[in-house]
Amino acid sequence: MPTTMPDIANHTTAQTEGTLDWVGMSNIEMPIMVASKGETERMVSAHVNAFVNLKEAQAKGIHMSRLYLLLDELSTSNILNYHSLVTLLDGFISSHNDLSDQAKVTFNFEYHLRRKSLISGKEGWKAYPITLTGHLNQGELAIEMSIDIRYSSTCPCSAALARQLIQKAFQQTFQKDSNAENFDLNKVHEWLGTTEGIVATPHSQRSVAEIKVKLNNDISDFPITDLVDLIEGALQTPVQAAVKREDEQEFARLNGQNLMFCEDAARRLQYSMNQAQEYDDFWLKINHLESLHAHDAVSITTKGVLWWLSTIKAQSINKLTCNL
Repeated sequence: MPTTMPDIANHTTAQTEGTLDWVGMSNIEMPIMVASKGETERMVSAHVNAFVNLKEAQAKGIHMSRLYLLLDELSTSNILNYHSLVTLLDGFISSHNDLSDQAKVTFNFEYHLRRKSLISGKEGWKAYPITLTGHLNQGELAIEMSIDIRYSSTCPCSAALARQLIQKAFQQTFQKDSNAENFDLNKVHEWLGTTEGIVATPHSQRSVAEIKVKLNNDISDFPITDLVDLIEGALQTPVQAAVKREDEQEFARLNGQNLMFCEDAARRLQYSMNQAQEYDDFWLKINHLESLHAHDAVSITTKGVLWWLSTIKAQSINKLTCNL
């Protein structure tokens, strides 16, 4: 005769009664087919966190296998887009009957895009860290997308100090010639091409813009490329993939024409994000990984919607309690 296996979660009660904010699994590894607006659907290697709350104080626990199997079905038989993410959250809750009325899932992966060089027309791959987060709370839905963009930032202060040193070196070198009727421009031109001519250069550093947006419900595929284009277009100095000498020279020119403190970068992105229609809200953090200092220069801003402030606070608490 077949033996019925025990189901502890269903047939025993909690040793100590109490509700729990989140119970589930983190760092689940699985391939996911992602739909990004304007791109062909592609497979990514994702790490997934899946949770529901436990609102029944006497229940022994949730059914973690049900969460996993729903994720597995998405991985093997479906495509991750806005609507399938909402369906997944609904499934998390409906699979737990009266145990849960909240669900949360995050997908972390790198999304590769082909990016053109600045002048030569060469192309190369760039990887963008993406986090997709869905949260369903008693029927209230929030879908967020986060992305990190790397770029170069050149310090306006050090640029001004470098220019002053170049002016001083120029004056010391050509002061005697300045009164001559035939000032030798060729000599000046040649001097400017030497290390003595460019006696100082401003410092620049690799920088990271962290952007989190709340997506509105009239989208289908995730606007990954759109967001990358918007951010890189506003900053003007994204790190490059394939680079020839003419591309490197143009990159140097762009850095010289786009001097920025972290405050400047944050305001550029704030302005550009406020023009976008796809995002109900946004949060952004600018990190200039200083080459002069041992610390980083940071600027943070939001669109300012009250929903976001409460969500960020809740996420901070959840990060501590769930080790996300």
